[in-house]
Amino acid sequence: MNDKNYILTIAGLDPSSGAGITSDLKTFEAHNFYGLSVCTAVTVQNDVSFKKCIWIERDDILSQLETLLERFTITAVKIGVVKSWDVLLEVLTVLRAYNSSILIVLDPILKASAGFTFHDSQNLHVLEKVLEKCDFITPNYEEIQELFPDKSIEDTINFITQRTNIYLKGGHRMDKKGWDEVYYDIEEKLVLPPISTGVVFEKHGSGCVLSSALASYLSQGVSIEEACKNTKRYIEQFLTSNETLLGTHNYENS
Repeated sequence: MNDKNYILTIAGLDPSSGAGITSDLKTFEAHNFYGLSVCTAVTVQNDVSFKKCIWIERDDILSQLETLLERFTITAVKIGVVKSWDVLLEVLTVLRAYNSSILIVLDPILKASAGFTFHDSQNLHVLEKVLEKCDFITPNYEEIQELFPDKSIEDTINFITQRTNIYLKGGHRMDKKGWDEVYYDIEEKLVLPPISTGVVFEKHGSGCVLSSALASYLSQGVSIEEACKNTKRYIEQFLTSNETLLGTHNYENS
C-alpha cells in the first residue's frame, strides 16, 4: 500500500462537513494526498448551531489508529479536537513510536464556534509534553490566550516556541485582522498579511482547513516559509470561495 501519499486526520465528525475529518479529507485531496481518518468525537451540529458532542472512548481511538498504522505508510498527521490533553498525549506517543520523524500538526481546538467548550480543564504539565511531541500548532488569538491563561501572549509564544513551531492565525486579531504570524526554529518569525483581493467571508471550519493545508504543504518537502505562504494563499481562496458559511475547495491551484 505504498503507491499513494497518505496523510492522516485525527479529529471529530461534523455532519455539515465544514469542519472536522470530512473537511480535512477534502483539503488533503485538493493537495493530491489520500486522506485517512481516525474519529475522536461525533458532533451534533450544522454550520450555525452546535447541540452535542459524543466523545469516542480512548481505547476505540487508539484501536482505529493502530489498525491504520498496521496497513499504511503515513508520514504526516493533522490532529483536531480530542477530549483531553491526556488522551492526546497517548495518541502522540503511539504516533512517535510508530515513526519518530512523523510530521504532526496540531490544531488546538478548545471551543466550537457556537460556544461549546471541549476541554473542561487544563493539565498544563501534560500540555507541555503534548507540545514537545508536535511539529506545529495552529491556534488563533483566542486559543493561544486560553492555552496558558496566566501568561501574556508574548510569554506564551516564547514558552511554546521553545517546544514547537506556531502558526498563529490572525482572524481573531483586533489590531490587524487577518495578519498571521509564524514562529519557527525557536527564533525565526514570518509575518503573513492578507493577500486576497476579494471579499473574505467567515467560514465554518476554516481553522481545520488551514491546519490540514499546512500539513499537506509540509509533507511536500518544501521549506517552512514556503509551506506557510502556500497555506495562507490556500486558506484565503477558501475564505473567498462563496458567501456562505460552507466554503469550497480549489482543486486546481493547490
